[in-house]
Amino acid sequence: MKKVTAMLFSMAVGLNAVSMAAKAKASEEQETDVLLIGGGIMSATLGTYLRELEPEWSMTMVERLEGVAQESSNGWNNAGTGHSALMELNYTPQNADGSISIEKAVAINEAFQISRQFWAHQVERGVLRTPRSFINTVPHMSFVWGEDNVNFLRARYAALQQSSLFRGMRYSEDHAQIKEWAPLVMEGRDPQQKVAATRTEIGTDVNYGEITRQLIASLQKKSNFSLQLSSEVRALKRNDDNSWTVTVADLKNGTAQNIRAKFVFIGAGGAALKLLQESGIPEAKDYAGFPVGGQFLVSENPDVVNHHLAKVYGKASVGAPPMSVPHIDTRVLDGKRVVLFGPFATFSTKFLKNGSLWDLMSSTTTSNVMPMMHVGLDNFDLVKYLVSQVMLSEEDRF
Repeated sequence: MKKVTAMLFSMAVGLNAVSMAAKAKASEEQETDVLLIGGGIMSATLGTYLRELEPEWSMTMVERLEGVAQESSNGWNNAGTGHSALMELNYTPQNADGSISIEKAVAINEAFQISRQFWAHQVERGVLRTPRSFINTVPHMSFVWGEDNVNFLRARYAALQQSSLFRGMRYSEDHAQIKEWAPLVMEGRDPQQKVAATRTEIGTDVNYGEITRQLIASLQKKSNFSLQLSSEVRALKRNDDNSWTVTVADLKNGTAQNIRAKFVFIGAGGAALKLLQESGIPEAKDYAGFPVGGQFLVSENPDVVNHHLAKVYGKASVGAPPMSVPHIDTRVLDGKRVVLFGPFATFSTKFLKNGSLWDLMSSTTTSNVMPMMHVGLDNFDLVKYLVSQVMLSEEDRF
C-alpha cells in the first residue's frame, strides 16, 4: 500500500512576502487579453472554451510548478469520479416525511452530461485524443447496511426512477448478487446482516490530469497562447481602465515581469485564496481556508485489483460530515487499474501538496478569522470527525 494525499478544498496558498523590487529586476511589461493563473483543469477548460469562442484573443497561462496538472488535477490527487449522483447518497436527502428529494441529484447528473458533451466535442475537434485515455466505464454502486439504511436506499432507488437519467440503475438486497457485483465489499460479512446496493453500469472514472495535459497541449499549438512554467504570481493590481497588472516571478532565474491583462482567471486551486486577497476585491474578504485534507490508501496488488471493478460509496453515519463517506474505487491511472480506499481526514496547514506550512497563517486576516472560528463552532461534528481520523493508526485504517 502507498499513501496518496488528495486535498479536498480549493483555496489559499502563502505567497513570498519579500518585495519583488528587492528580489529581482522586472522585465518589460507583457500584454495579453486573458491571464490564466494555474495550470490545472479549470484554467485548461476555460482556455479551451475561449480558444473556440474568441480565437483572436491572446492568452497567457502561468503555473508555479515545473509542469501542468501536478496538484489537485493530477490523477493521483483526487478520486477521479465522474460525479453524476448515481452513487453519492448525500445528493438525495431524506425529507422529514420520509420521502427522498432528487432535485439535486438530477442537477448534478445533468451537469456531468454537459461535461461529457464538452469532452466529446473536443475529441471530434482533435483537441482530445481517444476517450479511453482520460475516461473509462466503471460501474457506480451505493452500498449500505442496517435496517434504516436499507430502507433509505430502497426509497432512494424508487424515487430516482422518476428521472430517465437513472433508469439503468439496479437494486438488490441479496448477498449473492451484491457479492457478484463487488466481492471485496462482501468478503467476511455476516450473512445475516441486512444489506442493500444499487449499481449503474454506465458510471465513469475520469483522469482529470490527462484531460488537463491534452487540452493545454492543444492550446500550445496556437501562436497567441503562451505557457510559463515555474512562474509564481506575487502581486496583482487593478488599473484605472479595469485591466490588471500582475507581477510574475520566474522561480528558476529569480527575475520578474509584469503582465498586463484585460481579464484574469484564478484557477490556482489551493493558491486561489491568497491571490483573491491580493487582488483587493471585496468579495474575498470573508473567505478563508480550513485545514482539512484527505488521504487514500492505494493497492496495485493484482489479487485485489482483479476482484474489484466498481466505485462503491457508503453512507455517512448520523451527524457525520459528507466527506466521511467511505468508498472503494477502481481507478485507471497511467494505463493500469488500481484500487483506492478512503478517504481518511488529515489536518494540515498546507493548502497545496507543494505548498507551505505557513499557508493557513499567511491567509488569515482580521476579516476572515471570525468566519473561520464559526466554521469550527457551527460544524463541531466536522471537528470531532477530523480529530478522530487524525488519531487513527495505520492498523486502524486497514
